[in-house]
Amino acid sequence: MELAAYQYIIAIAGGFFAGCINTLAGSGSAITLSILTEIMGLPGNMANGSNRVGVVGQGIFSSYSFHKNGKLQIQANGILLLTITIGAIAGVWVATIVSNQQFMMVFKYLMVLMLLVIVVKPKRWLIETDRQHQVPIWLSVPLFLALGFYGGFIQMGMGIFFLVITVLLLKKNLIEANAIKSFCVLLYSVLVLTIFHYKGLVNWKVGGILAIGQIAGGYVTAEFASKYKGADVWAYRLLVVIVVLVILRLFGLFEWVFKLLSY
Repeated sequence: MELAAYQYIIAIAGGFFAGCINTLAGSGSAITLSILTEIMGLPGNMANGSNRVGVVGQGIFSSYSFHKNGKLQIQANGILLLTITIGAIAGVWVATIVSNQQFMMVFKYLMVLMLLVIVVKPKRWLIETDRQHQVPIWLSVPLFLALGFYGGFIQMGMGIFFLVITVLLLKKNLIEANAIKSFCVLLYSVLVLTIFHYKGLVNWKVGGILAIGQIAGGYVTAEFASKYKGADVWAYRLLVVIVVLVILRLFGLFEWVFKLLSY
């Protein structure tokens, strides 16, 4: 697959921006999937598989940064990580045989719901991790399985759903929640990428180009989040902005504004 110079530039720049967004909020895959389909010309399932190359690369470097700066607690979140990974394996199996186009109709309304959850009582998002808080296993396991299934199925928006559960339900600090999210996504994405590759649904060249930007964006942002005291406030603000932008895009409001301005 031959690529033009502008495609390389857009892929790396877009990947960097997506890596930054994924590390502090989520939905960076909305950018990378758009690049893969609209700029690179990949079909839907191939774009979904190729997108995981950058997700894995970004996860390795952002998780490393969070870990070395003391923000990533792996052993304390073992059940969460294992359960989500199991769900992701089921999700990717479905993704290889089912189109996600119909799901996108539901996804945009889920994003509206998530925005309401995020903006109501914003102080809930700026807390210190409650080490004593316990969630009943009958509630946590089904939630984590569903979350993993979604991440394996499409990935886009996974970070937002993950943060809603880990911050509001598990009572974790927003930066620590992002650190767990980075490692969790890395963990199951290695398996997901392997399955997509086995099914012949990964374009390694295109995915690798995107990964260059995603790795850089993920690492730089993780360093900032780990060392800057006010990073949780900025993470919350970015989360709100990203969800609003995703909603505007999903409901076609950007296109409507462009058409209006063109008259």
